[in-house]
Amino acid sequence: MKALAARMLGAARALAGWRCPCCLAAQEREGLCARCAGLLTPRAKGYCPGCGELTPIPDQEPTLCPRCRETPRPWDALGFYGVYGGALRECLLRFKFGGSHSGQALLTGLLHQAYELHRQRPGGMDPRGPELVCAVPVHWRRLVTRGFNQSFELAKGLARVLGVPAPAATLSKVRATGPQSRLGARERAVNLKGAFEADPALVAGRRALLVDDVMTTGSTLEAAAKALRGAGCARVEILVLARDEKIGG
Repeated sequence: MKALAARMLGAARALAGWRCPCCLAAQEREGLCARCAGLLTPRAKGYCPGCGELTPIPDQEPTLCPRCRETPRPWDALGFYGVYGGALRECLLRFKFGGSHSGQALLTGLLHQAYELHRQRPGGMDPRGPELVCAVPVHWRRLVTRGFNQSFELAKGLARVLGVPAPAATLSKVRATGPQSRLGARERAVNLKGAFEADPALVAGRRALLVDDVMTTGSTLEAAAKALRGAGCARVEILVLARDEKIGG
């Protein structure tokens, strides 16, 4: 029955035509259209490996920024796919606010590509791989309003690819916070203080990969990473799809 259903689905798609999972343009084959395939490329250089801060020179070898040299972030490694802009931004916004999981498979694939890229980088992701994948959680009120946590959906998809668990109860947001977008860097950190809790029974002594969709100042990820550390997590790595395109901050 499953094989028959798969053939019927394939036939229906062939009749209806394929659509690019990024821009939704109609096309004759499955996968990204030529335009989006050219636009969606990972950022391999020109960033700080500690916080992902972008540098004005895209081809510059990854180098720690002054802040990360002085005060390291509360994680062991960080990776991201690309700059938050263009086709990547469009696909993320459609996935997050479009009312469906459109583009989830594409974004999960990009996230996995980013993970493999940063695992091969010296000083990057642990070559042993994570023992669990978790996501930056949202408060239950936000979850009721939006219907799903986009970061957790991405984390689950990546966990399946890596063959490790992604327990929903790993991290929880125990305090509702105001919108981060309206706050400065210091205000964001204060806004999130004590907002997250991690389950020691799930993370103590284990290597965790923390997933989010977009990183701006990193305040949210810092608060979540500190919660994991506080619960006894042995190693915390960060993986996001997009780093805010603001240069030098």
